[in-house]
Amino acid sequence: MKLTVVGCSGSFPSVGSACSSYLVEADGFRLLLDMGNGALGELQRHIGLYDLDAIFLSHLHADHCIDMCGYFVARYYRFDGGRCDAIPVYGPEGTEQRLTTAYADTPSDKSMSEVFDFRTLEAGSFRIGPLSVRTERVAHPVETFAIRIEHSGRSLTYSGDTGVCDPLVELARDTDLFLCEAAYTYGKEDIAGLHLNGREAGAHAARAGARRLVLTHIPPWTDAERNLADARAVFQGPAELAVPGAVYEI
Repeated sequence: MKLTVVGCSGSFPSVGSACSSYLVEADGFRLLLDMGNGALGELQRHIGLYDLDAIFLSHLHADHCIDMCGYFVARYYRFDGGRCDAIPVYGPEGTEQRLTTAYADTPSDKSMSEVFDFRTLEAGSFRIGPLSVRTERVAHPVETFAIRIEHSGRSLTYSGDTGVCDPLVELARDTDLFLCEAAYTYGKEDIAGLHLNGREAGAHAARAGARRLVLTHIPPWTDAERNLADARAVFQGPAELAVPGAVYEI
């Protein structure tokens, strides 16, 4: 299983990174986790425009899903004049309505279901292609899902956006790579049920027994190196910052 960081900025794109988007590949199958602002352009540095097999949207904040509007255009109006088959899109309840509203000029405009096969997420276990996945609700103001992906005895857990959350610890139990948000700064922001800071992300990884921690979703105004130092203060395993284009063989 391979993970490629497409974008890792939180809230809005930074000078050097698109917003949250991560490409997971296994046995020729390609699953994209989130498609935030700027991700569609960056994705094409790694795969062809029509090479995705499925998409997972952790939640419906723009920095995790808004480039789906551009992807709808790309799939509906193919360069060769054809039409793409509908690709599975796993998202919270209301995903189709939310994205169609963001894109459409009028209620009579074409539904995105012509190129996206929308599937409503619930907490539980299922398969996406060759991947075994488990999803869990996490602590965020809107319905948000973390995901654990397993393939050939290896595992990746992605937090989505979350505040302090015991179910996330259980989801990430003994995971090989924990891709965890760290939007806040320890000792600065303190808003329950919204985001983790670096120290909290490290503590979640330590409690879960994660083998490796990668911090992501760090906004441009947050000191990423400080967040990393705070995470390392409580997590003794390998820890690093997500950077665009980074590739992890899991």
